[in-house]
Amino acid sequence: MASPTGPTRTPAKLHQGADAEGGVGDSPLRPDGTLKVTGEFAYSSDMWHEDMLWGCTLRSPYAHAEIVSIDTSEALEQAGVYAVLTYDDLPAEVKKYGLEIRDTPALAHGRVRHHGEPVALVAADHPETARRAAARIKVEYKELPVVHDEASALAEDAPLLHPGRDDHHAPHVPHPNIVHRQPIVRGDVASAAERADVIVTGEYEVGMQDQAFLGPESGLAVPAEDGGVDLYIATQWLHSDLRQIAPVLGLPEEKVRMTLSGVGGAFGGREDLSMQIHACLLALRTGKPVKIVYNRFESFFGHVHRHPAKLWYEHGATRDGKLTHMKCRIVLDGGAYASASPAVVGNASSHAAGPYEIDNVEIEALALYTNNPPCGAMRGFGAVQACFAYEAQMDKLAAELGMDPVEFRQRNAMSQGSVMPTGQTVDAPAPVAELLRRVKSMPLPMEKQWENVGGRADVRALPGGLSNTTHGEGVVRGVGYAVGIKNVCFSEGFDDYSTARVRLEVVGGEPVAVVHTAMAEVGQGGITVHSQIARTELGVTRVTILPADTQVGSAGSTSASRQTYMTGGAVKHVCELVREQVLRRGREKFGTYHPAWATAELLLEGGKVVTDGGEVLASLVDVLGDEPVEAEDEWRHRPTVPFDLETGQGFGHVQYSFAAHRAVVEVDTELGLVKVIELACAQDVGKAMNPQAVVGQIQGGTTQGLGLAVMEEILVDPKAKVRNPSFTDYLIPTILDTPTIPVDVLELADEHAPYGLRGAGEAPTLSSTPAVMAAIRAATGKALPRVPVRPEHIVEA
Repeated sequence: MASPTGPTRTPAKLHQGADAEGGVGDSPLRPDGTLKVTGEFAYSSDMWHEDMLWGCTLRSPYAHAEIVSIDTSEALEQAGVYAVLTYDDLPAEVKKYGLEIRDTPALAHGRVRHHGEPVALVAADHPETARRAAARIKVEYKELPVVHDEASALAEDAPLLHPGRDDHHAPHVPHPNIVHRQPIVRGDVASAAERADVIVTGEYEVGMQDQAFLGPESGLAVPAEDGGVDLYIATQWLHSDLRQIAPVLGLPEEKVRMTLSGVGGAFGGREDLSMQIHACLLALRTGKPVKIVYNRFESFFGHVHRHPAKLWYEHGATRDGKLTHMKCRIVLDGGAYASASPAVVGNASSHAAGPYEIDNVEIEALALYTNNPPCGAMRGFGAVQACFAYEAQMDKLAAELGMDPVEFRQRNAMSQGSVMPTGQTVDAPAPVAELLRRVKSMPLPMEKQWENVGGRADVRALPGGLSNTTHGEGVVRGVGYAVGIKNVCFSEGFDDYSTARVRLEVVGGEPVAVVHTAMAEVGQGGITVHSQIARTELGVTRVTILPADTQVGSAGSTSASRQTYMTGGAVKHVCELVREQVLRRGREKFGTYHPAWATAELLLEGGKVVTDGGEVLASLVDVLGDEPVEAEDEWRHRPTVPFDLETGQGFGHVQYSFAAHRAVVEVDTELGLVKVIELACAQDVGKAMNPQAVVGQIQGGTTQGLGLAVMEEILVDPKAKVRNPSFTDYLIPTILDTPTIPVDVLELADEHAPYGLRGAGEAPTLSSTPAVMAAIRAATGKALPRVPVRPEHIVEA
């Protein structure tokens, strides 16, 4: 049964004193922290079974081609090979899967649609044997014309990548190669444009970014005696995987049992399936456990990436700096399969105006099917691309008006009560102007900080770093600002809920809370927060978090900055149910001995039942005795609705989060090299459930935004082949690239959320990228409409 979603009382006393240490608002040590930094943590790639086989995937060398024939005979003849599977060996009628649109074949059939698409599988007794056998599979291809951009996708004679598609978006798009389109219209743009004193336009481009998580895709499938399979997997959403896997295996969901194994980061890249179905197919075919581990090269083909985008914007403003209108068109490249593209379109369109009050808007966002690598969820989820463009526009307008860029933003900043372009009223704190004020008031780093270090220049603080390309000649400082808005939780009418099971029992003479959810701990610290919530609500010190699996109800995805809000909310709610049972049992046992049992508001604190005045009535051990107390329930946030497909109006998002950045950069204008010195951030988190973890989330998101600004991009050639699938050629920030990141955390409670919290993980990824770019523009005077920026963009005439 669903629970009410309104705010509930927080037992304030539990935040105080030694007994409450490790509760909500504290920063206890992460239980997995020491293991991870010492290299002892067991990731999914570390799993082992004594008689296991190794799986390997044969992938297409072409981005678009007809499969003429497949000959597996030589692979099957190789010693040590137990199975070779192609599309024709799939056991069930359902042979495709997908997050929302079931358009992705488990193995390619008829044709391949992107470089690296899985074509065949091998199981062998050694990973090298499996790889050699896969190389002996003979596939004859006939190359087809490649769809690689909007022009080739929407041309009159364009190849249809999914002919005959019948998904629910198909009737509402003007061309079959458009996955989804969302317009948003509000007010009268034409009339507003006539009142504008200044109008600026811009065309912007965002490259394809990779999640670059630490642990490549891996898992272990073990066949079971009941004909089912047990899958140990690194993922972001166990139950979504289960929903997609079981039909392709031809099994009921109860026969596909999934357990979360150690996850080395995700950032959206594990929302889609990778090797899950393949490992299970091989295990069921061979009757043996099968392990699949991608190497880094294969990982670039094994998961979706951030949508590259092209964006066109127009803004108008009056002479006194008030926005009159905006128009924009956002084209996202979804690649070969839908993945999360429809939801990314919804996010891009609904956040396209940014955290500003604009009464008149015309917005169009769409995602394309192309033969480029599939794109889907990545931290920021559509709002990142929009933020880069609208923040560049804000700087353009401020320059045209001769205004300070921060003051201009503050003059138009939304606040609580503002109305979004979708018609939704923002009914929680929206401190956009205050965040900008705070980040601007932070002290600036010293000028020429590379000087006077032991009497000589410290080249590590200069563009080019240890390559020693400059000692300050031609280096110019730039400072830039940006602010962004991001939704929290699932949106547009999605039934967003999480399930928790909590048991309170006596172990070794001490009360212990046992928490069981299916939440995917991907490094965000969710298991720590769940322990904090249980300590706070149940007044215990010891909390056990059971492994996440599908033996408990869904916790939804570890994405959309939702897990603390949703699964944390579920844990809080179920702990309250447990507390009610404990107090009811206490009244039945001891109520006749003390009138406070019947008259006072009672709390669980420090392993005891106490009155609100602090008087101890009984210990939890005495109340519980030998009978544990347990509860399980689902918890939902307030409902949202889908955006209207013509106007984009609707209460589409349950909560918004905001962050602002100030970037300080040094640019070698002669070589085009950039050194980011500082990325200061101010962010409202509603309630810092774990202050240290919150700062870590903000600094991590900031660094990912930095990567998009200056170095991270998957490059695809004209034939839609990936050119740089390795960390040798796909660059990510190292510690030498990461600047100082001071963080100012606000806590303005959202009354609709548990503890007043606000999702924190994604917002800093939005504004860090345009802040860095604004600073580089300030240093160079160049327009720089594309990220990542490259040296040639800076030095070209």
